[in-house]
Formats: sequence, structure tokens, C-alpha cells
Amino acid sequence: MAATDALERLRAGGKPALARALAAIEAAPEAETTLGLLDAAWADPRAQVIGLTGPPGVGKSTLVAALVRHWRGAGQTVAVIAVDPTSRRSGGALLGDRTRLDLDPDDAGVFVRSMAARDRLGGVATLTSAATGLMRATHDLVLVETVGVGQSETDIADLADTVLLAVQPGSGDALQYMKAGIAEIPDVAVVGKADLGALAERTRGDLEAALHLQSRPGEAWTVPVLAASARDTSGIVELADALRRHWRHLAPDLAGRRRQRERVWLRSAVRDEHGARGLARAVAGHRSLLDDDGRSPWRRLALVATALGAT
Repeated sequence: MAATDALERLRAGGKPALARALAAIEAAPEAETTLGLLDAAWADPRAQVIGLTGPPGVGKSTLVAALVRHWRGAGQTVAVIAVDPTSRRSGGALLGDRTRLDLDPDDAGVFVRSMAARDRLGGVATLTSAATGLMRATHDLVLVETVGVGQSETDIADLADTVLLAVQPGSGDALQYMKAGIAEIPDVAVVGKADLGALAERTRGDLEAALHLQSRPGEAWTVPVLAASARDTSGIVELADALRRHWRHLAPDLAGRRRQRERVWLRSAVRDEHGARGLARAVAGHRSLLDDDGRSPWRRLALVATALGAT
């Protein structure tokens, strides 16, 4: 009951309360108050989690701003996690997407948090999962913008409900997309800078061909490939609609999909924190903690850490 009350206070407390909660997650991720809040958030999710990935320079931050403005115009609340490269000096986020996103800082319906990727090659910070779990209980939409590191950007597929791949005009043909492995993960794809005209349309065709080659017969969802421009807002409405359609497509088995991703994430997190031998020990002696769907993945990660430390 106390954790549920804490979640309701968080929802009512706006940006300052969420900022404090995220700071607590970073400072004491295994504290009982932290885990209790994460448990309550995990049990009562509200938001679609959208992961935006793509190579550096594609204009992801500009696209984020355009989508957020569209959603806010429709009255939806949005939380953004911008995963940035890590500063060698401070260990924090190097670029700080809050300074690059053209959004109203006084808008109570938008929350933006930058996170450092640190040692993760998958484009997603270590604490992003817990922060996402908290935000999806407080907002209508959560958008996670990855750091942008090409082929390694597949971690986002284990975090987001919907993966949005953004590419820029002239960025390669279908074979190059397949070599990069990037064509395997998106649920929606978009070519940015559509105002470039014919070049953008050729790239859209190349990407559509690559995704068609990756598709499997009988799949219920066909990845839409769109073109959009944040400069003149063309295609933004259509892109938001495609993301919403994918959310409706997920609805019948959303909980099951999330539990499966959590199991994958938990094993990855155990390996990151305890090494391959630690994961093997967890699988051998504490498999129920890795597979139990009755508790949040962050609670189970803390329990695994305790169990491994005691053996």
C-alpha cells in the first residue's frame, strides 16, 4: 500500500517529483523504497514505450521534438529519455539532449531526461530500463532516443514496445541496411529530411526493399516505411498514426510481450553486473528469479544480486 501511495504522489507531483524519483534510482537502485516504487509502477503501466534508433546525424532529436509537439497538441503527456555519449571527464551525458530539443521547458506535460550510455554498446544506458518503467506509469507516451551507434543499437528492441528506425536520405541501399543488421529490429521506419524530395524518396524505397527481404511469410504486422520532415512537419501526422496503429496491434498480447522482453533484459543485466559465470550460476541455482513473472524485473535483479553474493 505504501508503494502504491508513493506512485500516486509521484503522478500528482509533476516534473519535480519525477526528477527526484529518477535521482533516487541512480543513487540507490536497490533501496527498498526505490524497489517498492518500481514494483508499483511495473504493476500499473499506462504508456506506449517508443524506442527511436538510427545512425548519428539523422536528426533524431529534431524528429523527437516534432513528434512531442504533435502529441502535446493532441493533449497527451510525454516523457523523453535521451541517451547520450558519455563524458570521460564527468561520466555523465556528454551532449545533453535537453539543450538540443526545441521544446517548451515550462510545459508540465513534457519531461525530458538525458542519460549517459556509459559502458553500454547497445545505445541504451544501464539505468534506462528502470527509468522507463517509472515513466510509463506516469505519462501517456515514453520516447527513448538511443545514442546512435549503428549495428550495436539492438538493446532498444528489448526495452521498447515499438521500435522506430530513422534514416537519412542517401544513407545506403538495401544491401547496406541488411549488412548493418538494423533492418531486423524496427516496427516502424521513417526517412527524415523528406523535404529533400527525390533523394529521400529513393532512400525510402531502398529501406522498404530491405525490410521486405527481412520479413517472414505470415507475419501479422508489416513495417510501414514513411518519409517525414521536421522542418516543414510533413509526414509527422502520418508517422504518429503509424506508431499508434502499432500500439493497437500490440494490445492483445502486450503483457506477454513485455514479460518476454523483461526476461531477456534481466539475463543481460545479470551478465553485465556479474559476468558470464554469474549468469550461469543464476541460471543453475536461481532460475525462478530469472523467470518469475510475479515480480518486477528490477526487484528480481536485486534478489539475484543478493543470492549470488550469498553463495
